Amino acid sequence: MVKAVVIDDSGLMRILISDILRSDGRIKVVGTARNGLDGLNKVLETNPDVVITDMVMPSHDGLFLVKEVMKKQPVPVILLSSLERTNEKIFDALEAGAFEFIDKPVNGTAFSSDYPLNELVIQAVESKNNLDLRVKTRQNNNLHTFDEKLNYDIVCIGASTGGPGALEILVKRLPANFPLPIVIAQHMPERFIRSFVMRLNKIAPLKISLAKKGETPIPGNVYLAPGDSNLSLIRSRFNGLPVFSSSKRQFEEFNNPSVDCLFTSAAEVYRDRCIGVILSGMGKDGLRGASIIGEAKGLVIAQDQESSVVYGMPGVVVNNGIAEYTVGISEMASFLTGCL
Repeated sequence: MVKAVVIDDSGLMRILISDILRSDGRIKVVGTARNGLDGLNKVLETNPDVVITDMVMPSHDGLFLVKEVMKKQPVPVILLSSLERTNEKIFDALEAGAFEFIDKPVNGTAFSSDYPLNELVIQAVESKNNLDLRVKTRQNNNLHTFDEKLNYDIVCIGASTGGPGALEILVKRLPANFPLPIVIAQHMPERFIRSFVMRLNKIAPLKISLAKKGETPIPGNVYLAPGDSNLSLIRSRFNGLPVFSSSKRQFEEFNNPSVDCLFTSAAEVYRDRCIGVILSGMGKDGLRGASIIGEAKGLVIAQDQESSVVYGMPGVVVNNGIAEYTVGISEMASFLTGCL
């Protein structure tokens, strides 16, 4: 039985979240609290397996709680937030050791069926957090000497739970003259993605931006899929160049953005000139797309189990024999550079 502590300044929200958790026979709520300080004391008192906390609370907030819990009694912490002004603090909390974040239910509505809280709680307890590398990783402003003729034309990356921290490590370590466009589908609520782009821009030697419909991926640029649709790549009707588009097709595993959608479309456009990278994440999104990249004779790389917060997405690609290589996240940037 997984023991959970719920922390939120709203009594109604504490009841709602606790009821959601109790609906799962695997989870037992052993305590609740109304702010970060009370929550810390409750964690020390009850010794839970996981903590679910609001980010915005009077006196002591979620960031305070994460920092103190990681110092005094490390345990997976899942963050809840509904205010856009907390976005930067969310990423600070992830860097401090929080497991993952999720949107709060609004007006009593349930959590998204695509990202259920209970499964996230179970995954947090079962997984080992390996993202302490983030604070040790510095930006790579060095230049690498690349061959004039490259082996590939694009890198596509898919990630979910644990992805933000993994991506921070990866983009920091890429050389400043990395010669391919990089396109990322990260499972993340839409309102957080723009803040994540801004955060990556502060730490990466490459330009990071949101992918825009009709735009051609430019070498040396990194693009994140918006969270309001499934990003795809197509050939322009006007000049035949690859351009970003949004697909109305819905995929079984995850949508907005879908890794399968990005990978499948990239394989159709770039064929054997495409690299697909699957990073830490829950579920199977990317399995179908990675398979299609492999069938097109492109290169498929998966993050290794040791460095993945959640080995679901990379694990299923590896176990199905689709990944040609498995690589630790601290070596991923240099490995990609060497593939070119």
